[in-house]
Amino acid sequence: MKKFIEEHEIFTAVALIVLYIVVNSICLNLFAASDYRTVLINLLFSAGLIFLTLVLKRGAYYGFTAVRGARAYGYFLPLVLIASVNLWGGFHTELTLGEAMLFAVNMINVAFIEEIIFRGFLFRAMARDNIKAATVVGALTFGVGHAVNLLSGADLIPTLLQICYATAIGFLFVVIFIKSGSLLPCILTHAAVNALSMFSSGESPLFYITAAVLTVVPVLYAVYILKRVKGRAESFTQNP
Repeated sequence: MKKFIEEHEIFTAVALIVLYIVVNSICLNLFAASDYRTVLINLLFSAGLIFLTLVLKRGAYYGFTAVRGARAYGYFLPLVLIASVNLWGGFHTELTLGEAMLFAVNMINVAFIEEIIFRGFLFRAMARDNIKAATVVGALTFGVGHAVNLLSGADLIPTLLQICYATAIGFLFVVIFIKSGSLLPCILTHAAVNALSMFSSGESPLFYITAAVLTVVPVLYAVYILKRVKGRAESFTQNP
């Protein structure tokens, strides 16, 4: 298995993405995001990814490493803003305490899975050939991947907006990964956005403001990082 994955990294990444989308589409059609069965399935998916990382001995390669020189990144303060947007409408939720806890665990798992398969596996595999193309594909696939929400009954316009800001956030996370070599800031921010979405104001006017912020701030912050932080891009073109 190790040899096959090392020789077919892009195929492995695409297979993981397709599997993840199919499995979660089925879960969201059969169960709620706060259902224990959905949580269990995503926990197993996360465990499988961790197992693959250990087998391949690629922890740091896939972004499991600390960020050095946080000052150059403005101490990641824009990520705090991004993570907090779902709280702007207050703390109201229709979920019970138990459902909220299951939902939070599931959303943290989803963030971990998506960061590893989109950034850790897919981006890493593509970047060795063309890092610019890998950046574009990494951002777009992350954004377009959210179209799966349409299959679970989500409305068209909110889903299209979600695709837009997910693409912008995907671009930012790729830039952070390129410059720092770490996925930890991306995972933590992604997990916070997902988990706190239980407090989202939905399709109120605030939703459109949130969508705008989540589109503009990541792009501006990515540009800031590209100009401020030097280095590391060449490491993504080398074999592990």
